Amino acid sequence: MHLLRHDWTTEEITEIYNRPFLDLVYQAATVHRENKDYAEVQISSLISIKTGGCAEDCAYCPQAARYHTDLEVQALMKVDQVVDAAMKAKAGGASRLCMGAAWREVRDNRDFDRVIDMVKAVNELDMEVCCTLGMLSEHQAQRLADAGLYAYNHNLDTSEEDYKRIISTRTYDDRLNTIKNVRKAKLTVCSGGIVGLGETVADRVSMLCTLANMPKHPESVPINALVPVKGTPLENQPRIPIWDMVRMIATARIVMPGSVVRLSAGRNEMSTLEQAFCFMAGANSIFAGDKLLTTPNPAFVDDMAMFELLGLKTREAFKNGRPENTLKKEEAVL
Repeated sequence: MHLLRHDWTTEEITEIYNRPFLDLVYQAATVHRENKDYAEVQISSLISIKTGGCAEDCAYCPQAARYHTDLEVQALMKVDQVVDAAMKAKAGGASRLCMGAAWREVRDNRDFDRVIDMVKAVNELDMEVCCTLGMLSEHQAQRLADAGLYAYNHNLDTSEEDYKRIISTRTYDDRLNTIKNVRKAKLTVCSGGIVGLGETVADRVSMLCTLANMPKHPESVPINALVPVKGTPLENQPRIPIWDMVRMIATARIVMPGSVVRLSAGRNEMSTLEQAFCFMAGANSIFAGDKLLTTPNPAFVDDMAMFELLGLKTREAFKNGRPENTLKKEEAVL
């Protein structure tokens, strides 16, 4: 059985990443198959509950207010709108709903109160509820946990060394501190990065090393392929080769064998064959639905056809059990 480690060196992870491609995929697939549920893939749905107007300067993001993109700014959604979207996602096979708001940080105001109500409402649907709202304090993380939040997403994006090239309005330590606050609230962590920003292999390895050496591995590790958007600083970045995506997924699977590795942004540009390589290399979650926040994404019906072709099955919600904060009152009494 592949043992969990938290003492990886960059040299070790570099050696894994640079192995001959077929050898790397074989090892990752072997690690993945040590889990009897290797053919299960979780379907998650990601909706933008508040779009655009963000004060950050993330070079890849069309939601930054300072960039001139075609994105239409939209105010925070109503609770019933979110519940309706969640019910449709669940009917399509999704077991997790992630709600994203284009905020730099969470503020203690009526908008956050409404997000708390959204979390409570979606939790009642027996779906894993995830939020990505920017930076948050320990107290705010606890409020989300008390409302029934299952996971909090806060990606590292890239390496600490490369970070300032991509974002200048917050620090790498800001990212790590938010993750620490999430852990203090006993929420599960969703944290990964983006491939295709113009980073080096050393940057990719460094990011994976940071994640793999956390005291507890993120339960969820999204691997995103950059989707260049006109009007952003990275609009002219070339599409990342699929082989690089597979290498990242395979390496993440080997160094974090117990995590759910999410094949995230960029799937719309991937063929079924390319996605099959990603699943073989250890990806066991996708985001489904017509949009991934603000970028195109394959439709549910297309993903279900792919699942049937590849012999994959959907993963149910709370596969690894419910954290105490998501238990219903009657369950907590038993």
